[in-house]
Amino acid sequence: MNELKLDLVFGALSDATRRGMLAQLAHGEANITALAAPYDMSQPAISKHLRVLEKAGLVERTRRGREHYIRALPGPADEAGGWIAYYAKFWKQQFAAVDDYLKANNQLNANEGPKKGND
Repeated sequence: MNELKLDLVFGALSDATRRGMLAQLAHGEANITALAAPYDMSQPAISKHLRVLEKAGLVERTRRGREHYIRALPGPADEAGGWIAYYAKFWKQQFAAVDDYLKANNQLNANEGPKKGND
């Protein structure tokens, strides 16, 4: 996933309203009225949130008559999850290496015994 696309996905996911909409869409497609129902905001604000999700590739809009239906697209979220998983693994390895170093250093210090001062 290129950096621009990753920025769009993380930007879209940074808002609680958009995350809530995606959670609703996890149960299946919905029309805009149903998506807007839980939120106390204007229709233009709802539309703006949906455009952000569409631009990030997280949702797709289809029109049936006068109704617009929205469905979630898992691909970009999966790719962002893969990016997170890669770096989580990397940092876990780094922390494990530091932990091993500290344990070895503590063991070495314990084996040397107390240091004698210059008397």
